[in-house]
Amino acid sequence: MTNHDEAAGCSDIGDRGGSSRHDGETTAHCGHGPSGPQGEPQVTLRTPAELADALPYLLGYRPEDSIVLVALHDRERRGRFGGRARLGIPAHPADWPSVAEQLARGLVIGSERRGAPPESMVAYLVQEPASGETGRDVMERLRPLAQSLRTACGSLDVPVVEALCLSDGRFWSYCCPSPVCCPPEGQPMGVPGTSVLAAAATYAGLQVRGSLKEFRARLSPCGTETARVQEAALDSASRALVPRILDGDSRADVAADTLALAERVMARLGAAPPVPGTEEADRRDDVLLAHDEAAALILGLQDRTTRDRAAEWMEGAEAAVALRLWRSLARRCVGPYGEHAAAPLTLAGWVAWSTGDELEAREAFAMALGADPDYLFARLLHQACNEGLDPETVRRCLRTERADRAEPNETAAMTPRSSTTPTSDTSAGSALDASTPSPLDPPTPSPLDLSALDPSAPSAHDTSGSCQAAVQERLEGVEPSAPQRVPARRLRRVRPGSGPRPSRRSSGTFDARRRKPNDTPAGDGPHRDRSPRAVEGADSRLRARRGLGRRAGEEAT
Repeated sequence: MTNHDEAAGCSDIGDRGGSSRHDGETTAHCGHGPSGPQGEPQVTLRTPAELADALPYLLGYRPEDSIVLVALHDRERRGRFGGRARLGIPAHPADWPSVAEQLARGLVIGSERRGAPPESMVAYLVQEPASGETGRDVMERLRPLAQSLRTACGSLDVPVVEALCLSDGRFWSYCCPSPVCCPPEGQPMGVPGTSVLAAAATYAGLQVRGSLKEFRARLSPCGTETARVQEAALDSASRALVPRILDGDSRADVAADTLALAERVMARLGAAPPVPGTEEADRRDDVLLAHDEAAALILGLQDRTTRDRAAEWMEGAEAAVALRLWRSLARRCVGPYGEHAAAPLTLAGWVAWSTGDELEAREAFAMALGADPDYLFARLLHQACNEGLDPETVRRCLRTERADRAEPNETAAMTPRSSTTPTSDTSAGSALDASTPSPLDPPTPSPLDLSALDPSAPSAHDTSGSCQAAVQERLEGVEPSAPQRVPARRLRRVRPGSGPRPSRRSSGTFDARRRKPNDTPAGDGPHRDRSPRAVEGADSRLRARRGLGRRAGEEAT
């Protein structure tokens, strides 16, 4: 069972695209000079010490056990910071060359997609000493990894101009051979917040939001004692809800109950008085959410349609409360239910991205993929966020879904092409009733078939395909088409008071097409202006086509 902790060597590349909030108003450069082109504000970093101090401001948090690559774009012999990429340091040195190649290639390709290929790189290795180690021991142990990074970047014609190791409050340069400026015992890191870059970031309104461990703690499972109680509640909810979700007749009822419960909990969270500090705020939210409520919500969100309906709480006043709820649910996915966290983590990342917090969005998407690597919605949103796409594409799709459900008359007029007229189900946002069999619908799963809970599997009530398709089209550079909740071929208009839909071709036309040319009256029909030889040739071709048609029909039979 995959947990939420970062797996060495296969964690997120969540900072690949960078963020305009970190390199927008205040632009950091490597080089000399008081001002940049067009008079934009500029901070000049001249020494390895200043580069080491700049790392938390480039990412927005203090990384731990991380490989970080920062792209530099040459501008009049100045290195302007571009995209950033981060990976966890693999525990096994044998994995270092492949990880270095993956990270370098991902950053270069991502930068090229945005039209800004990097000219060079700055590499960081961040790791605290283990028991009995010193910072210098860490630096020497990670030296082959630094060399792998330099080799991987060099093979892409993007040289590493500086490679630093940060450990135990000191830093070392792998590129500077001079013991004068880079002694073997390393150089001490500056006091946080006292550098020129820190002052410029404060002036620009940027801040470092703690360490990566503190950041992920808000989305990680709760403590041991609480975990046992929550696991028991999840077991009980699973026995009660999973059979109902697998049953097509009651699946829509479970979706409606889940969304109604989520709205009640959000109203309760919104009415709670604010408290200072993130840890206190998270504890307050955990107290306001009962174990049985959390279990019912976690199980209910495993359905794709329910999850996408919940994703509509993405803007305005309801977005902040929804984000608090998704964080709290992610902390309740304990024990064997760790994979269930993919849904609330993806929702948390989506709301964070929709409201402009790309940093939390990337980490939440990465943790969702850590819980379930095959979770398609998280993978698409993660890639879209990393590549700097506008979340308005997904917001527009979800707004359309909500508006369509607000038109019950139009929904009731849409029925599947079948000899029967099924009852339309609007409570789950679908124009089809899962309880009515149709040749176009997937078969109802048996009680032992848990694929119905797979977020990537199709659902009879599924409306998320259009949103996922919109994200994928934008990733491929295609303008997304208008979202459709159900494929058009499965729907038709019902004409009140009419019988079966008449054929587009009248019986007279059909008989005329089957009539032999010799039966056509003189001066009429398609052969009236043709010579006898042309008519005879047409008759031969017609007989040949009929013979082929009969043989094909016999083979099909």
